[in-house]
Parts: sequence; structure tokens; C-alpha cells
Amino acid sequence: MRKRKRIADSDEAEIDLTPMLDVVFIMLIFFIVVASFIKEAGIEVNRPDNSKSDPSDATSIVVTITGDDQVWMENRRIDVRSVRANIARLLASDPEQSFTVKTERGASASTLIEVGDAAREAGVTSVNWPAEEKK
Repeated sequence: MRKRKRIADSDEAEIDLTPMLDVVFIMLIFFIVVASFIKEAGIEVNRPDNSKSDPSDATSIVVTITGDDQVWMENRRIDVRSVRANIARLLASDPEQSFTVKTERGASASTLIEVGDAAREAGVTSVNWPAEEKK
């Protein structure tokens, strides 16, 4: 009986969790440090202040995108594919003109990007998005 009791005591093994906790804490520190170096991808948009003059003055090329993705330029509706040609025509007369895109609520981002890309291809150096008026 004595031998059996000793064997039963030695079969009871204890699991030491200390090394596992050390590894978990090291992994936690690693992920915290790595996450601080990751930068989110995106575009910086510089919107003008409301205190500045209206960018849609007479020397500015203004394109308006309505809520149903219609593109308006010089008080007429145009196709998205013809934006580049129209901007190039206006820039030919005055290359220093500024370019402004006004959007209404509901306008899709894809239409805005297409107009912005067309403006860049036509030779516009900076695209302005006017700030919303606070009501």
C-alpha cells in the first residue's frame, strides 16, 4: 500500500504557467510597439477657411457635382468624360486660374475622384474644395 500511495503522489504533476504568461506579455508589448509605428493610408485635404474670399470668383474654374452625380460647369451640364477637355480649354486662356469643386450632399466619391483626376490631367496644380457654411 505504501508504494502505491507514493506512486499516486508523484503522478500528480503541476503545470507552471509562468513561462506562458511571460510569452503573452512579451507579445503584448511587441504588438503595442508595432501598432504605434503603423500609419493609416489616406489623403490630406486642405480645406480653405470660411474667412477667406469665395474661391468661386470670376477667375476660378468651378465644377459643381450635384447629389445625383451630375457634373455642371459654366452653367451647363457636362459629361464626366468631357471635364478634362473643358478645363484644358479654360486653362489655355488663363493658366493661373484656380480650380474649385463644389459638391452637394449625396454626390458619390467616385465622381469627385474622376473630376479631380481629370483636372490634374488637364494641368491644374491645386484643386480646392470650399468649406461648408455653418448654420
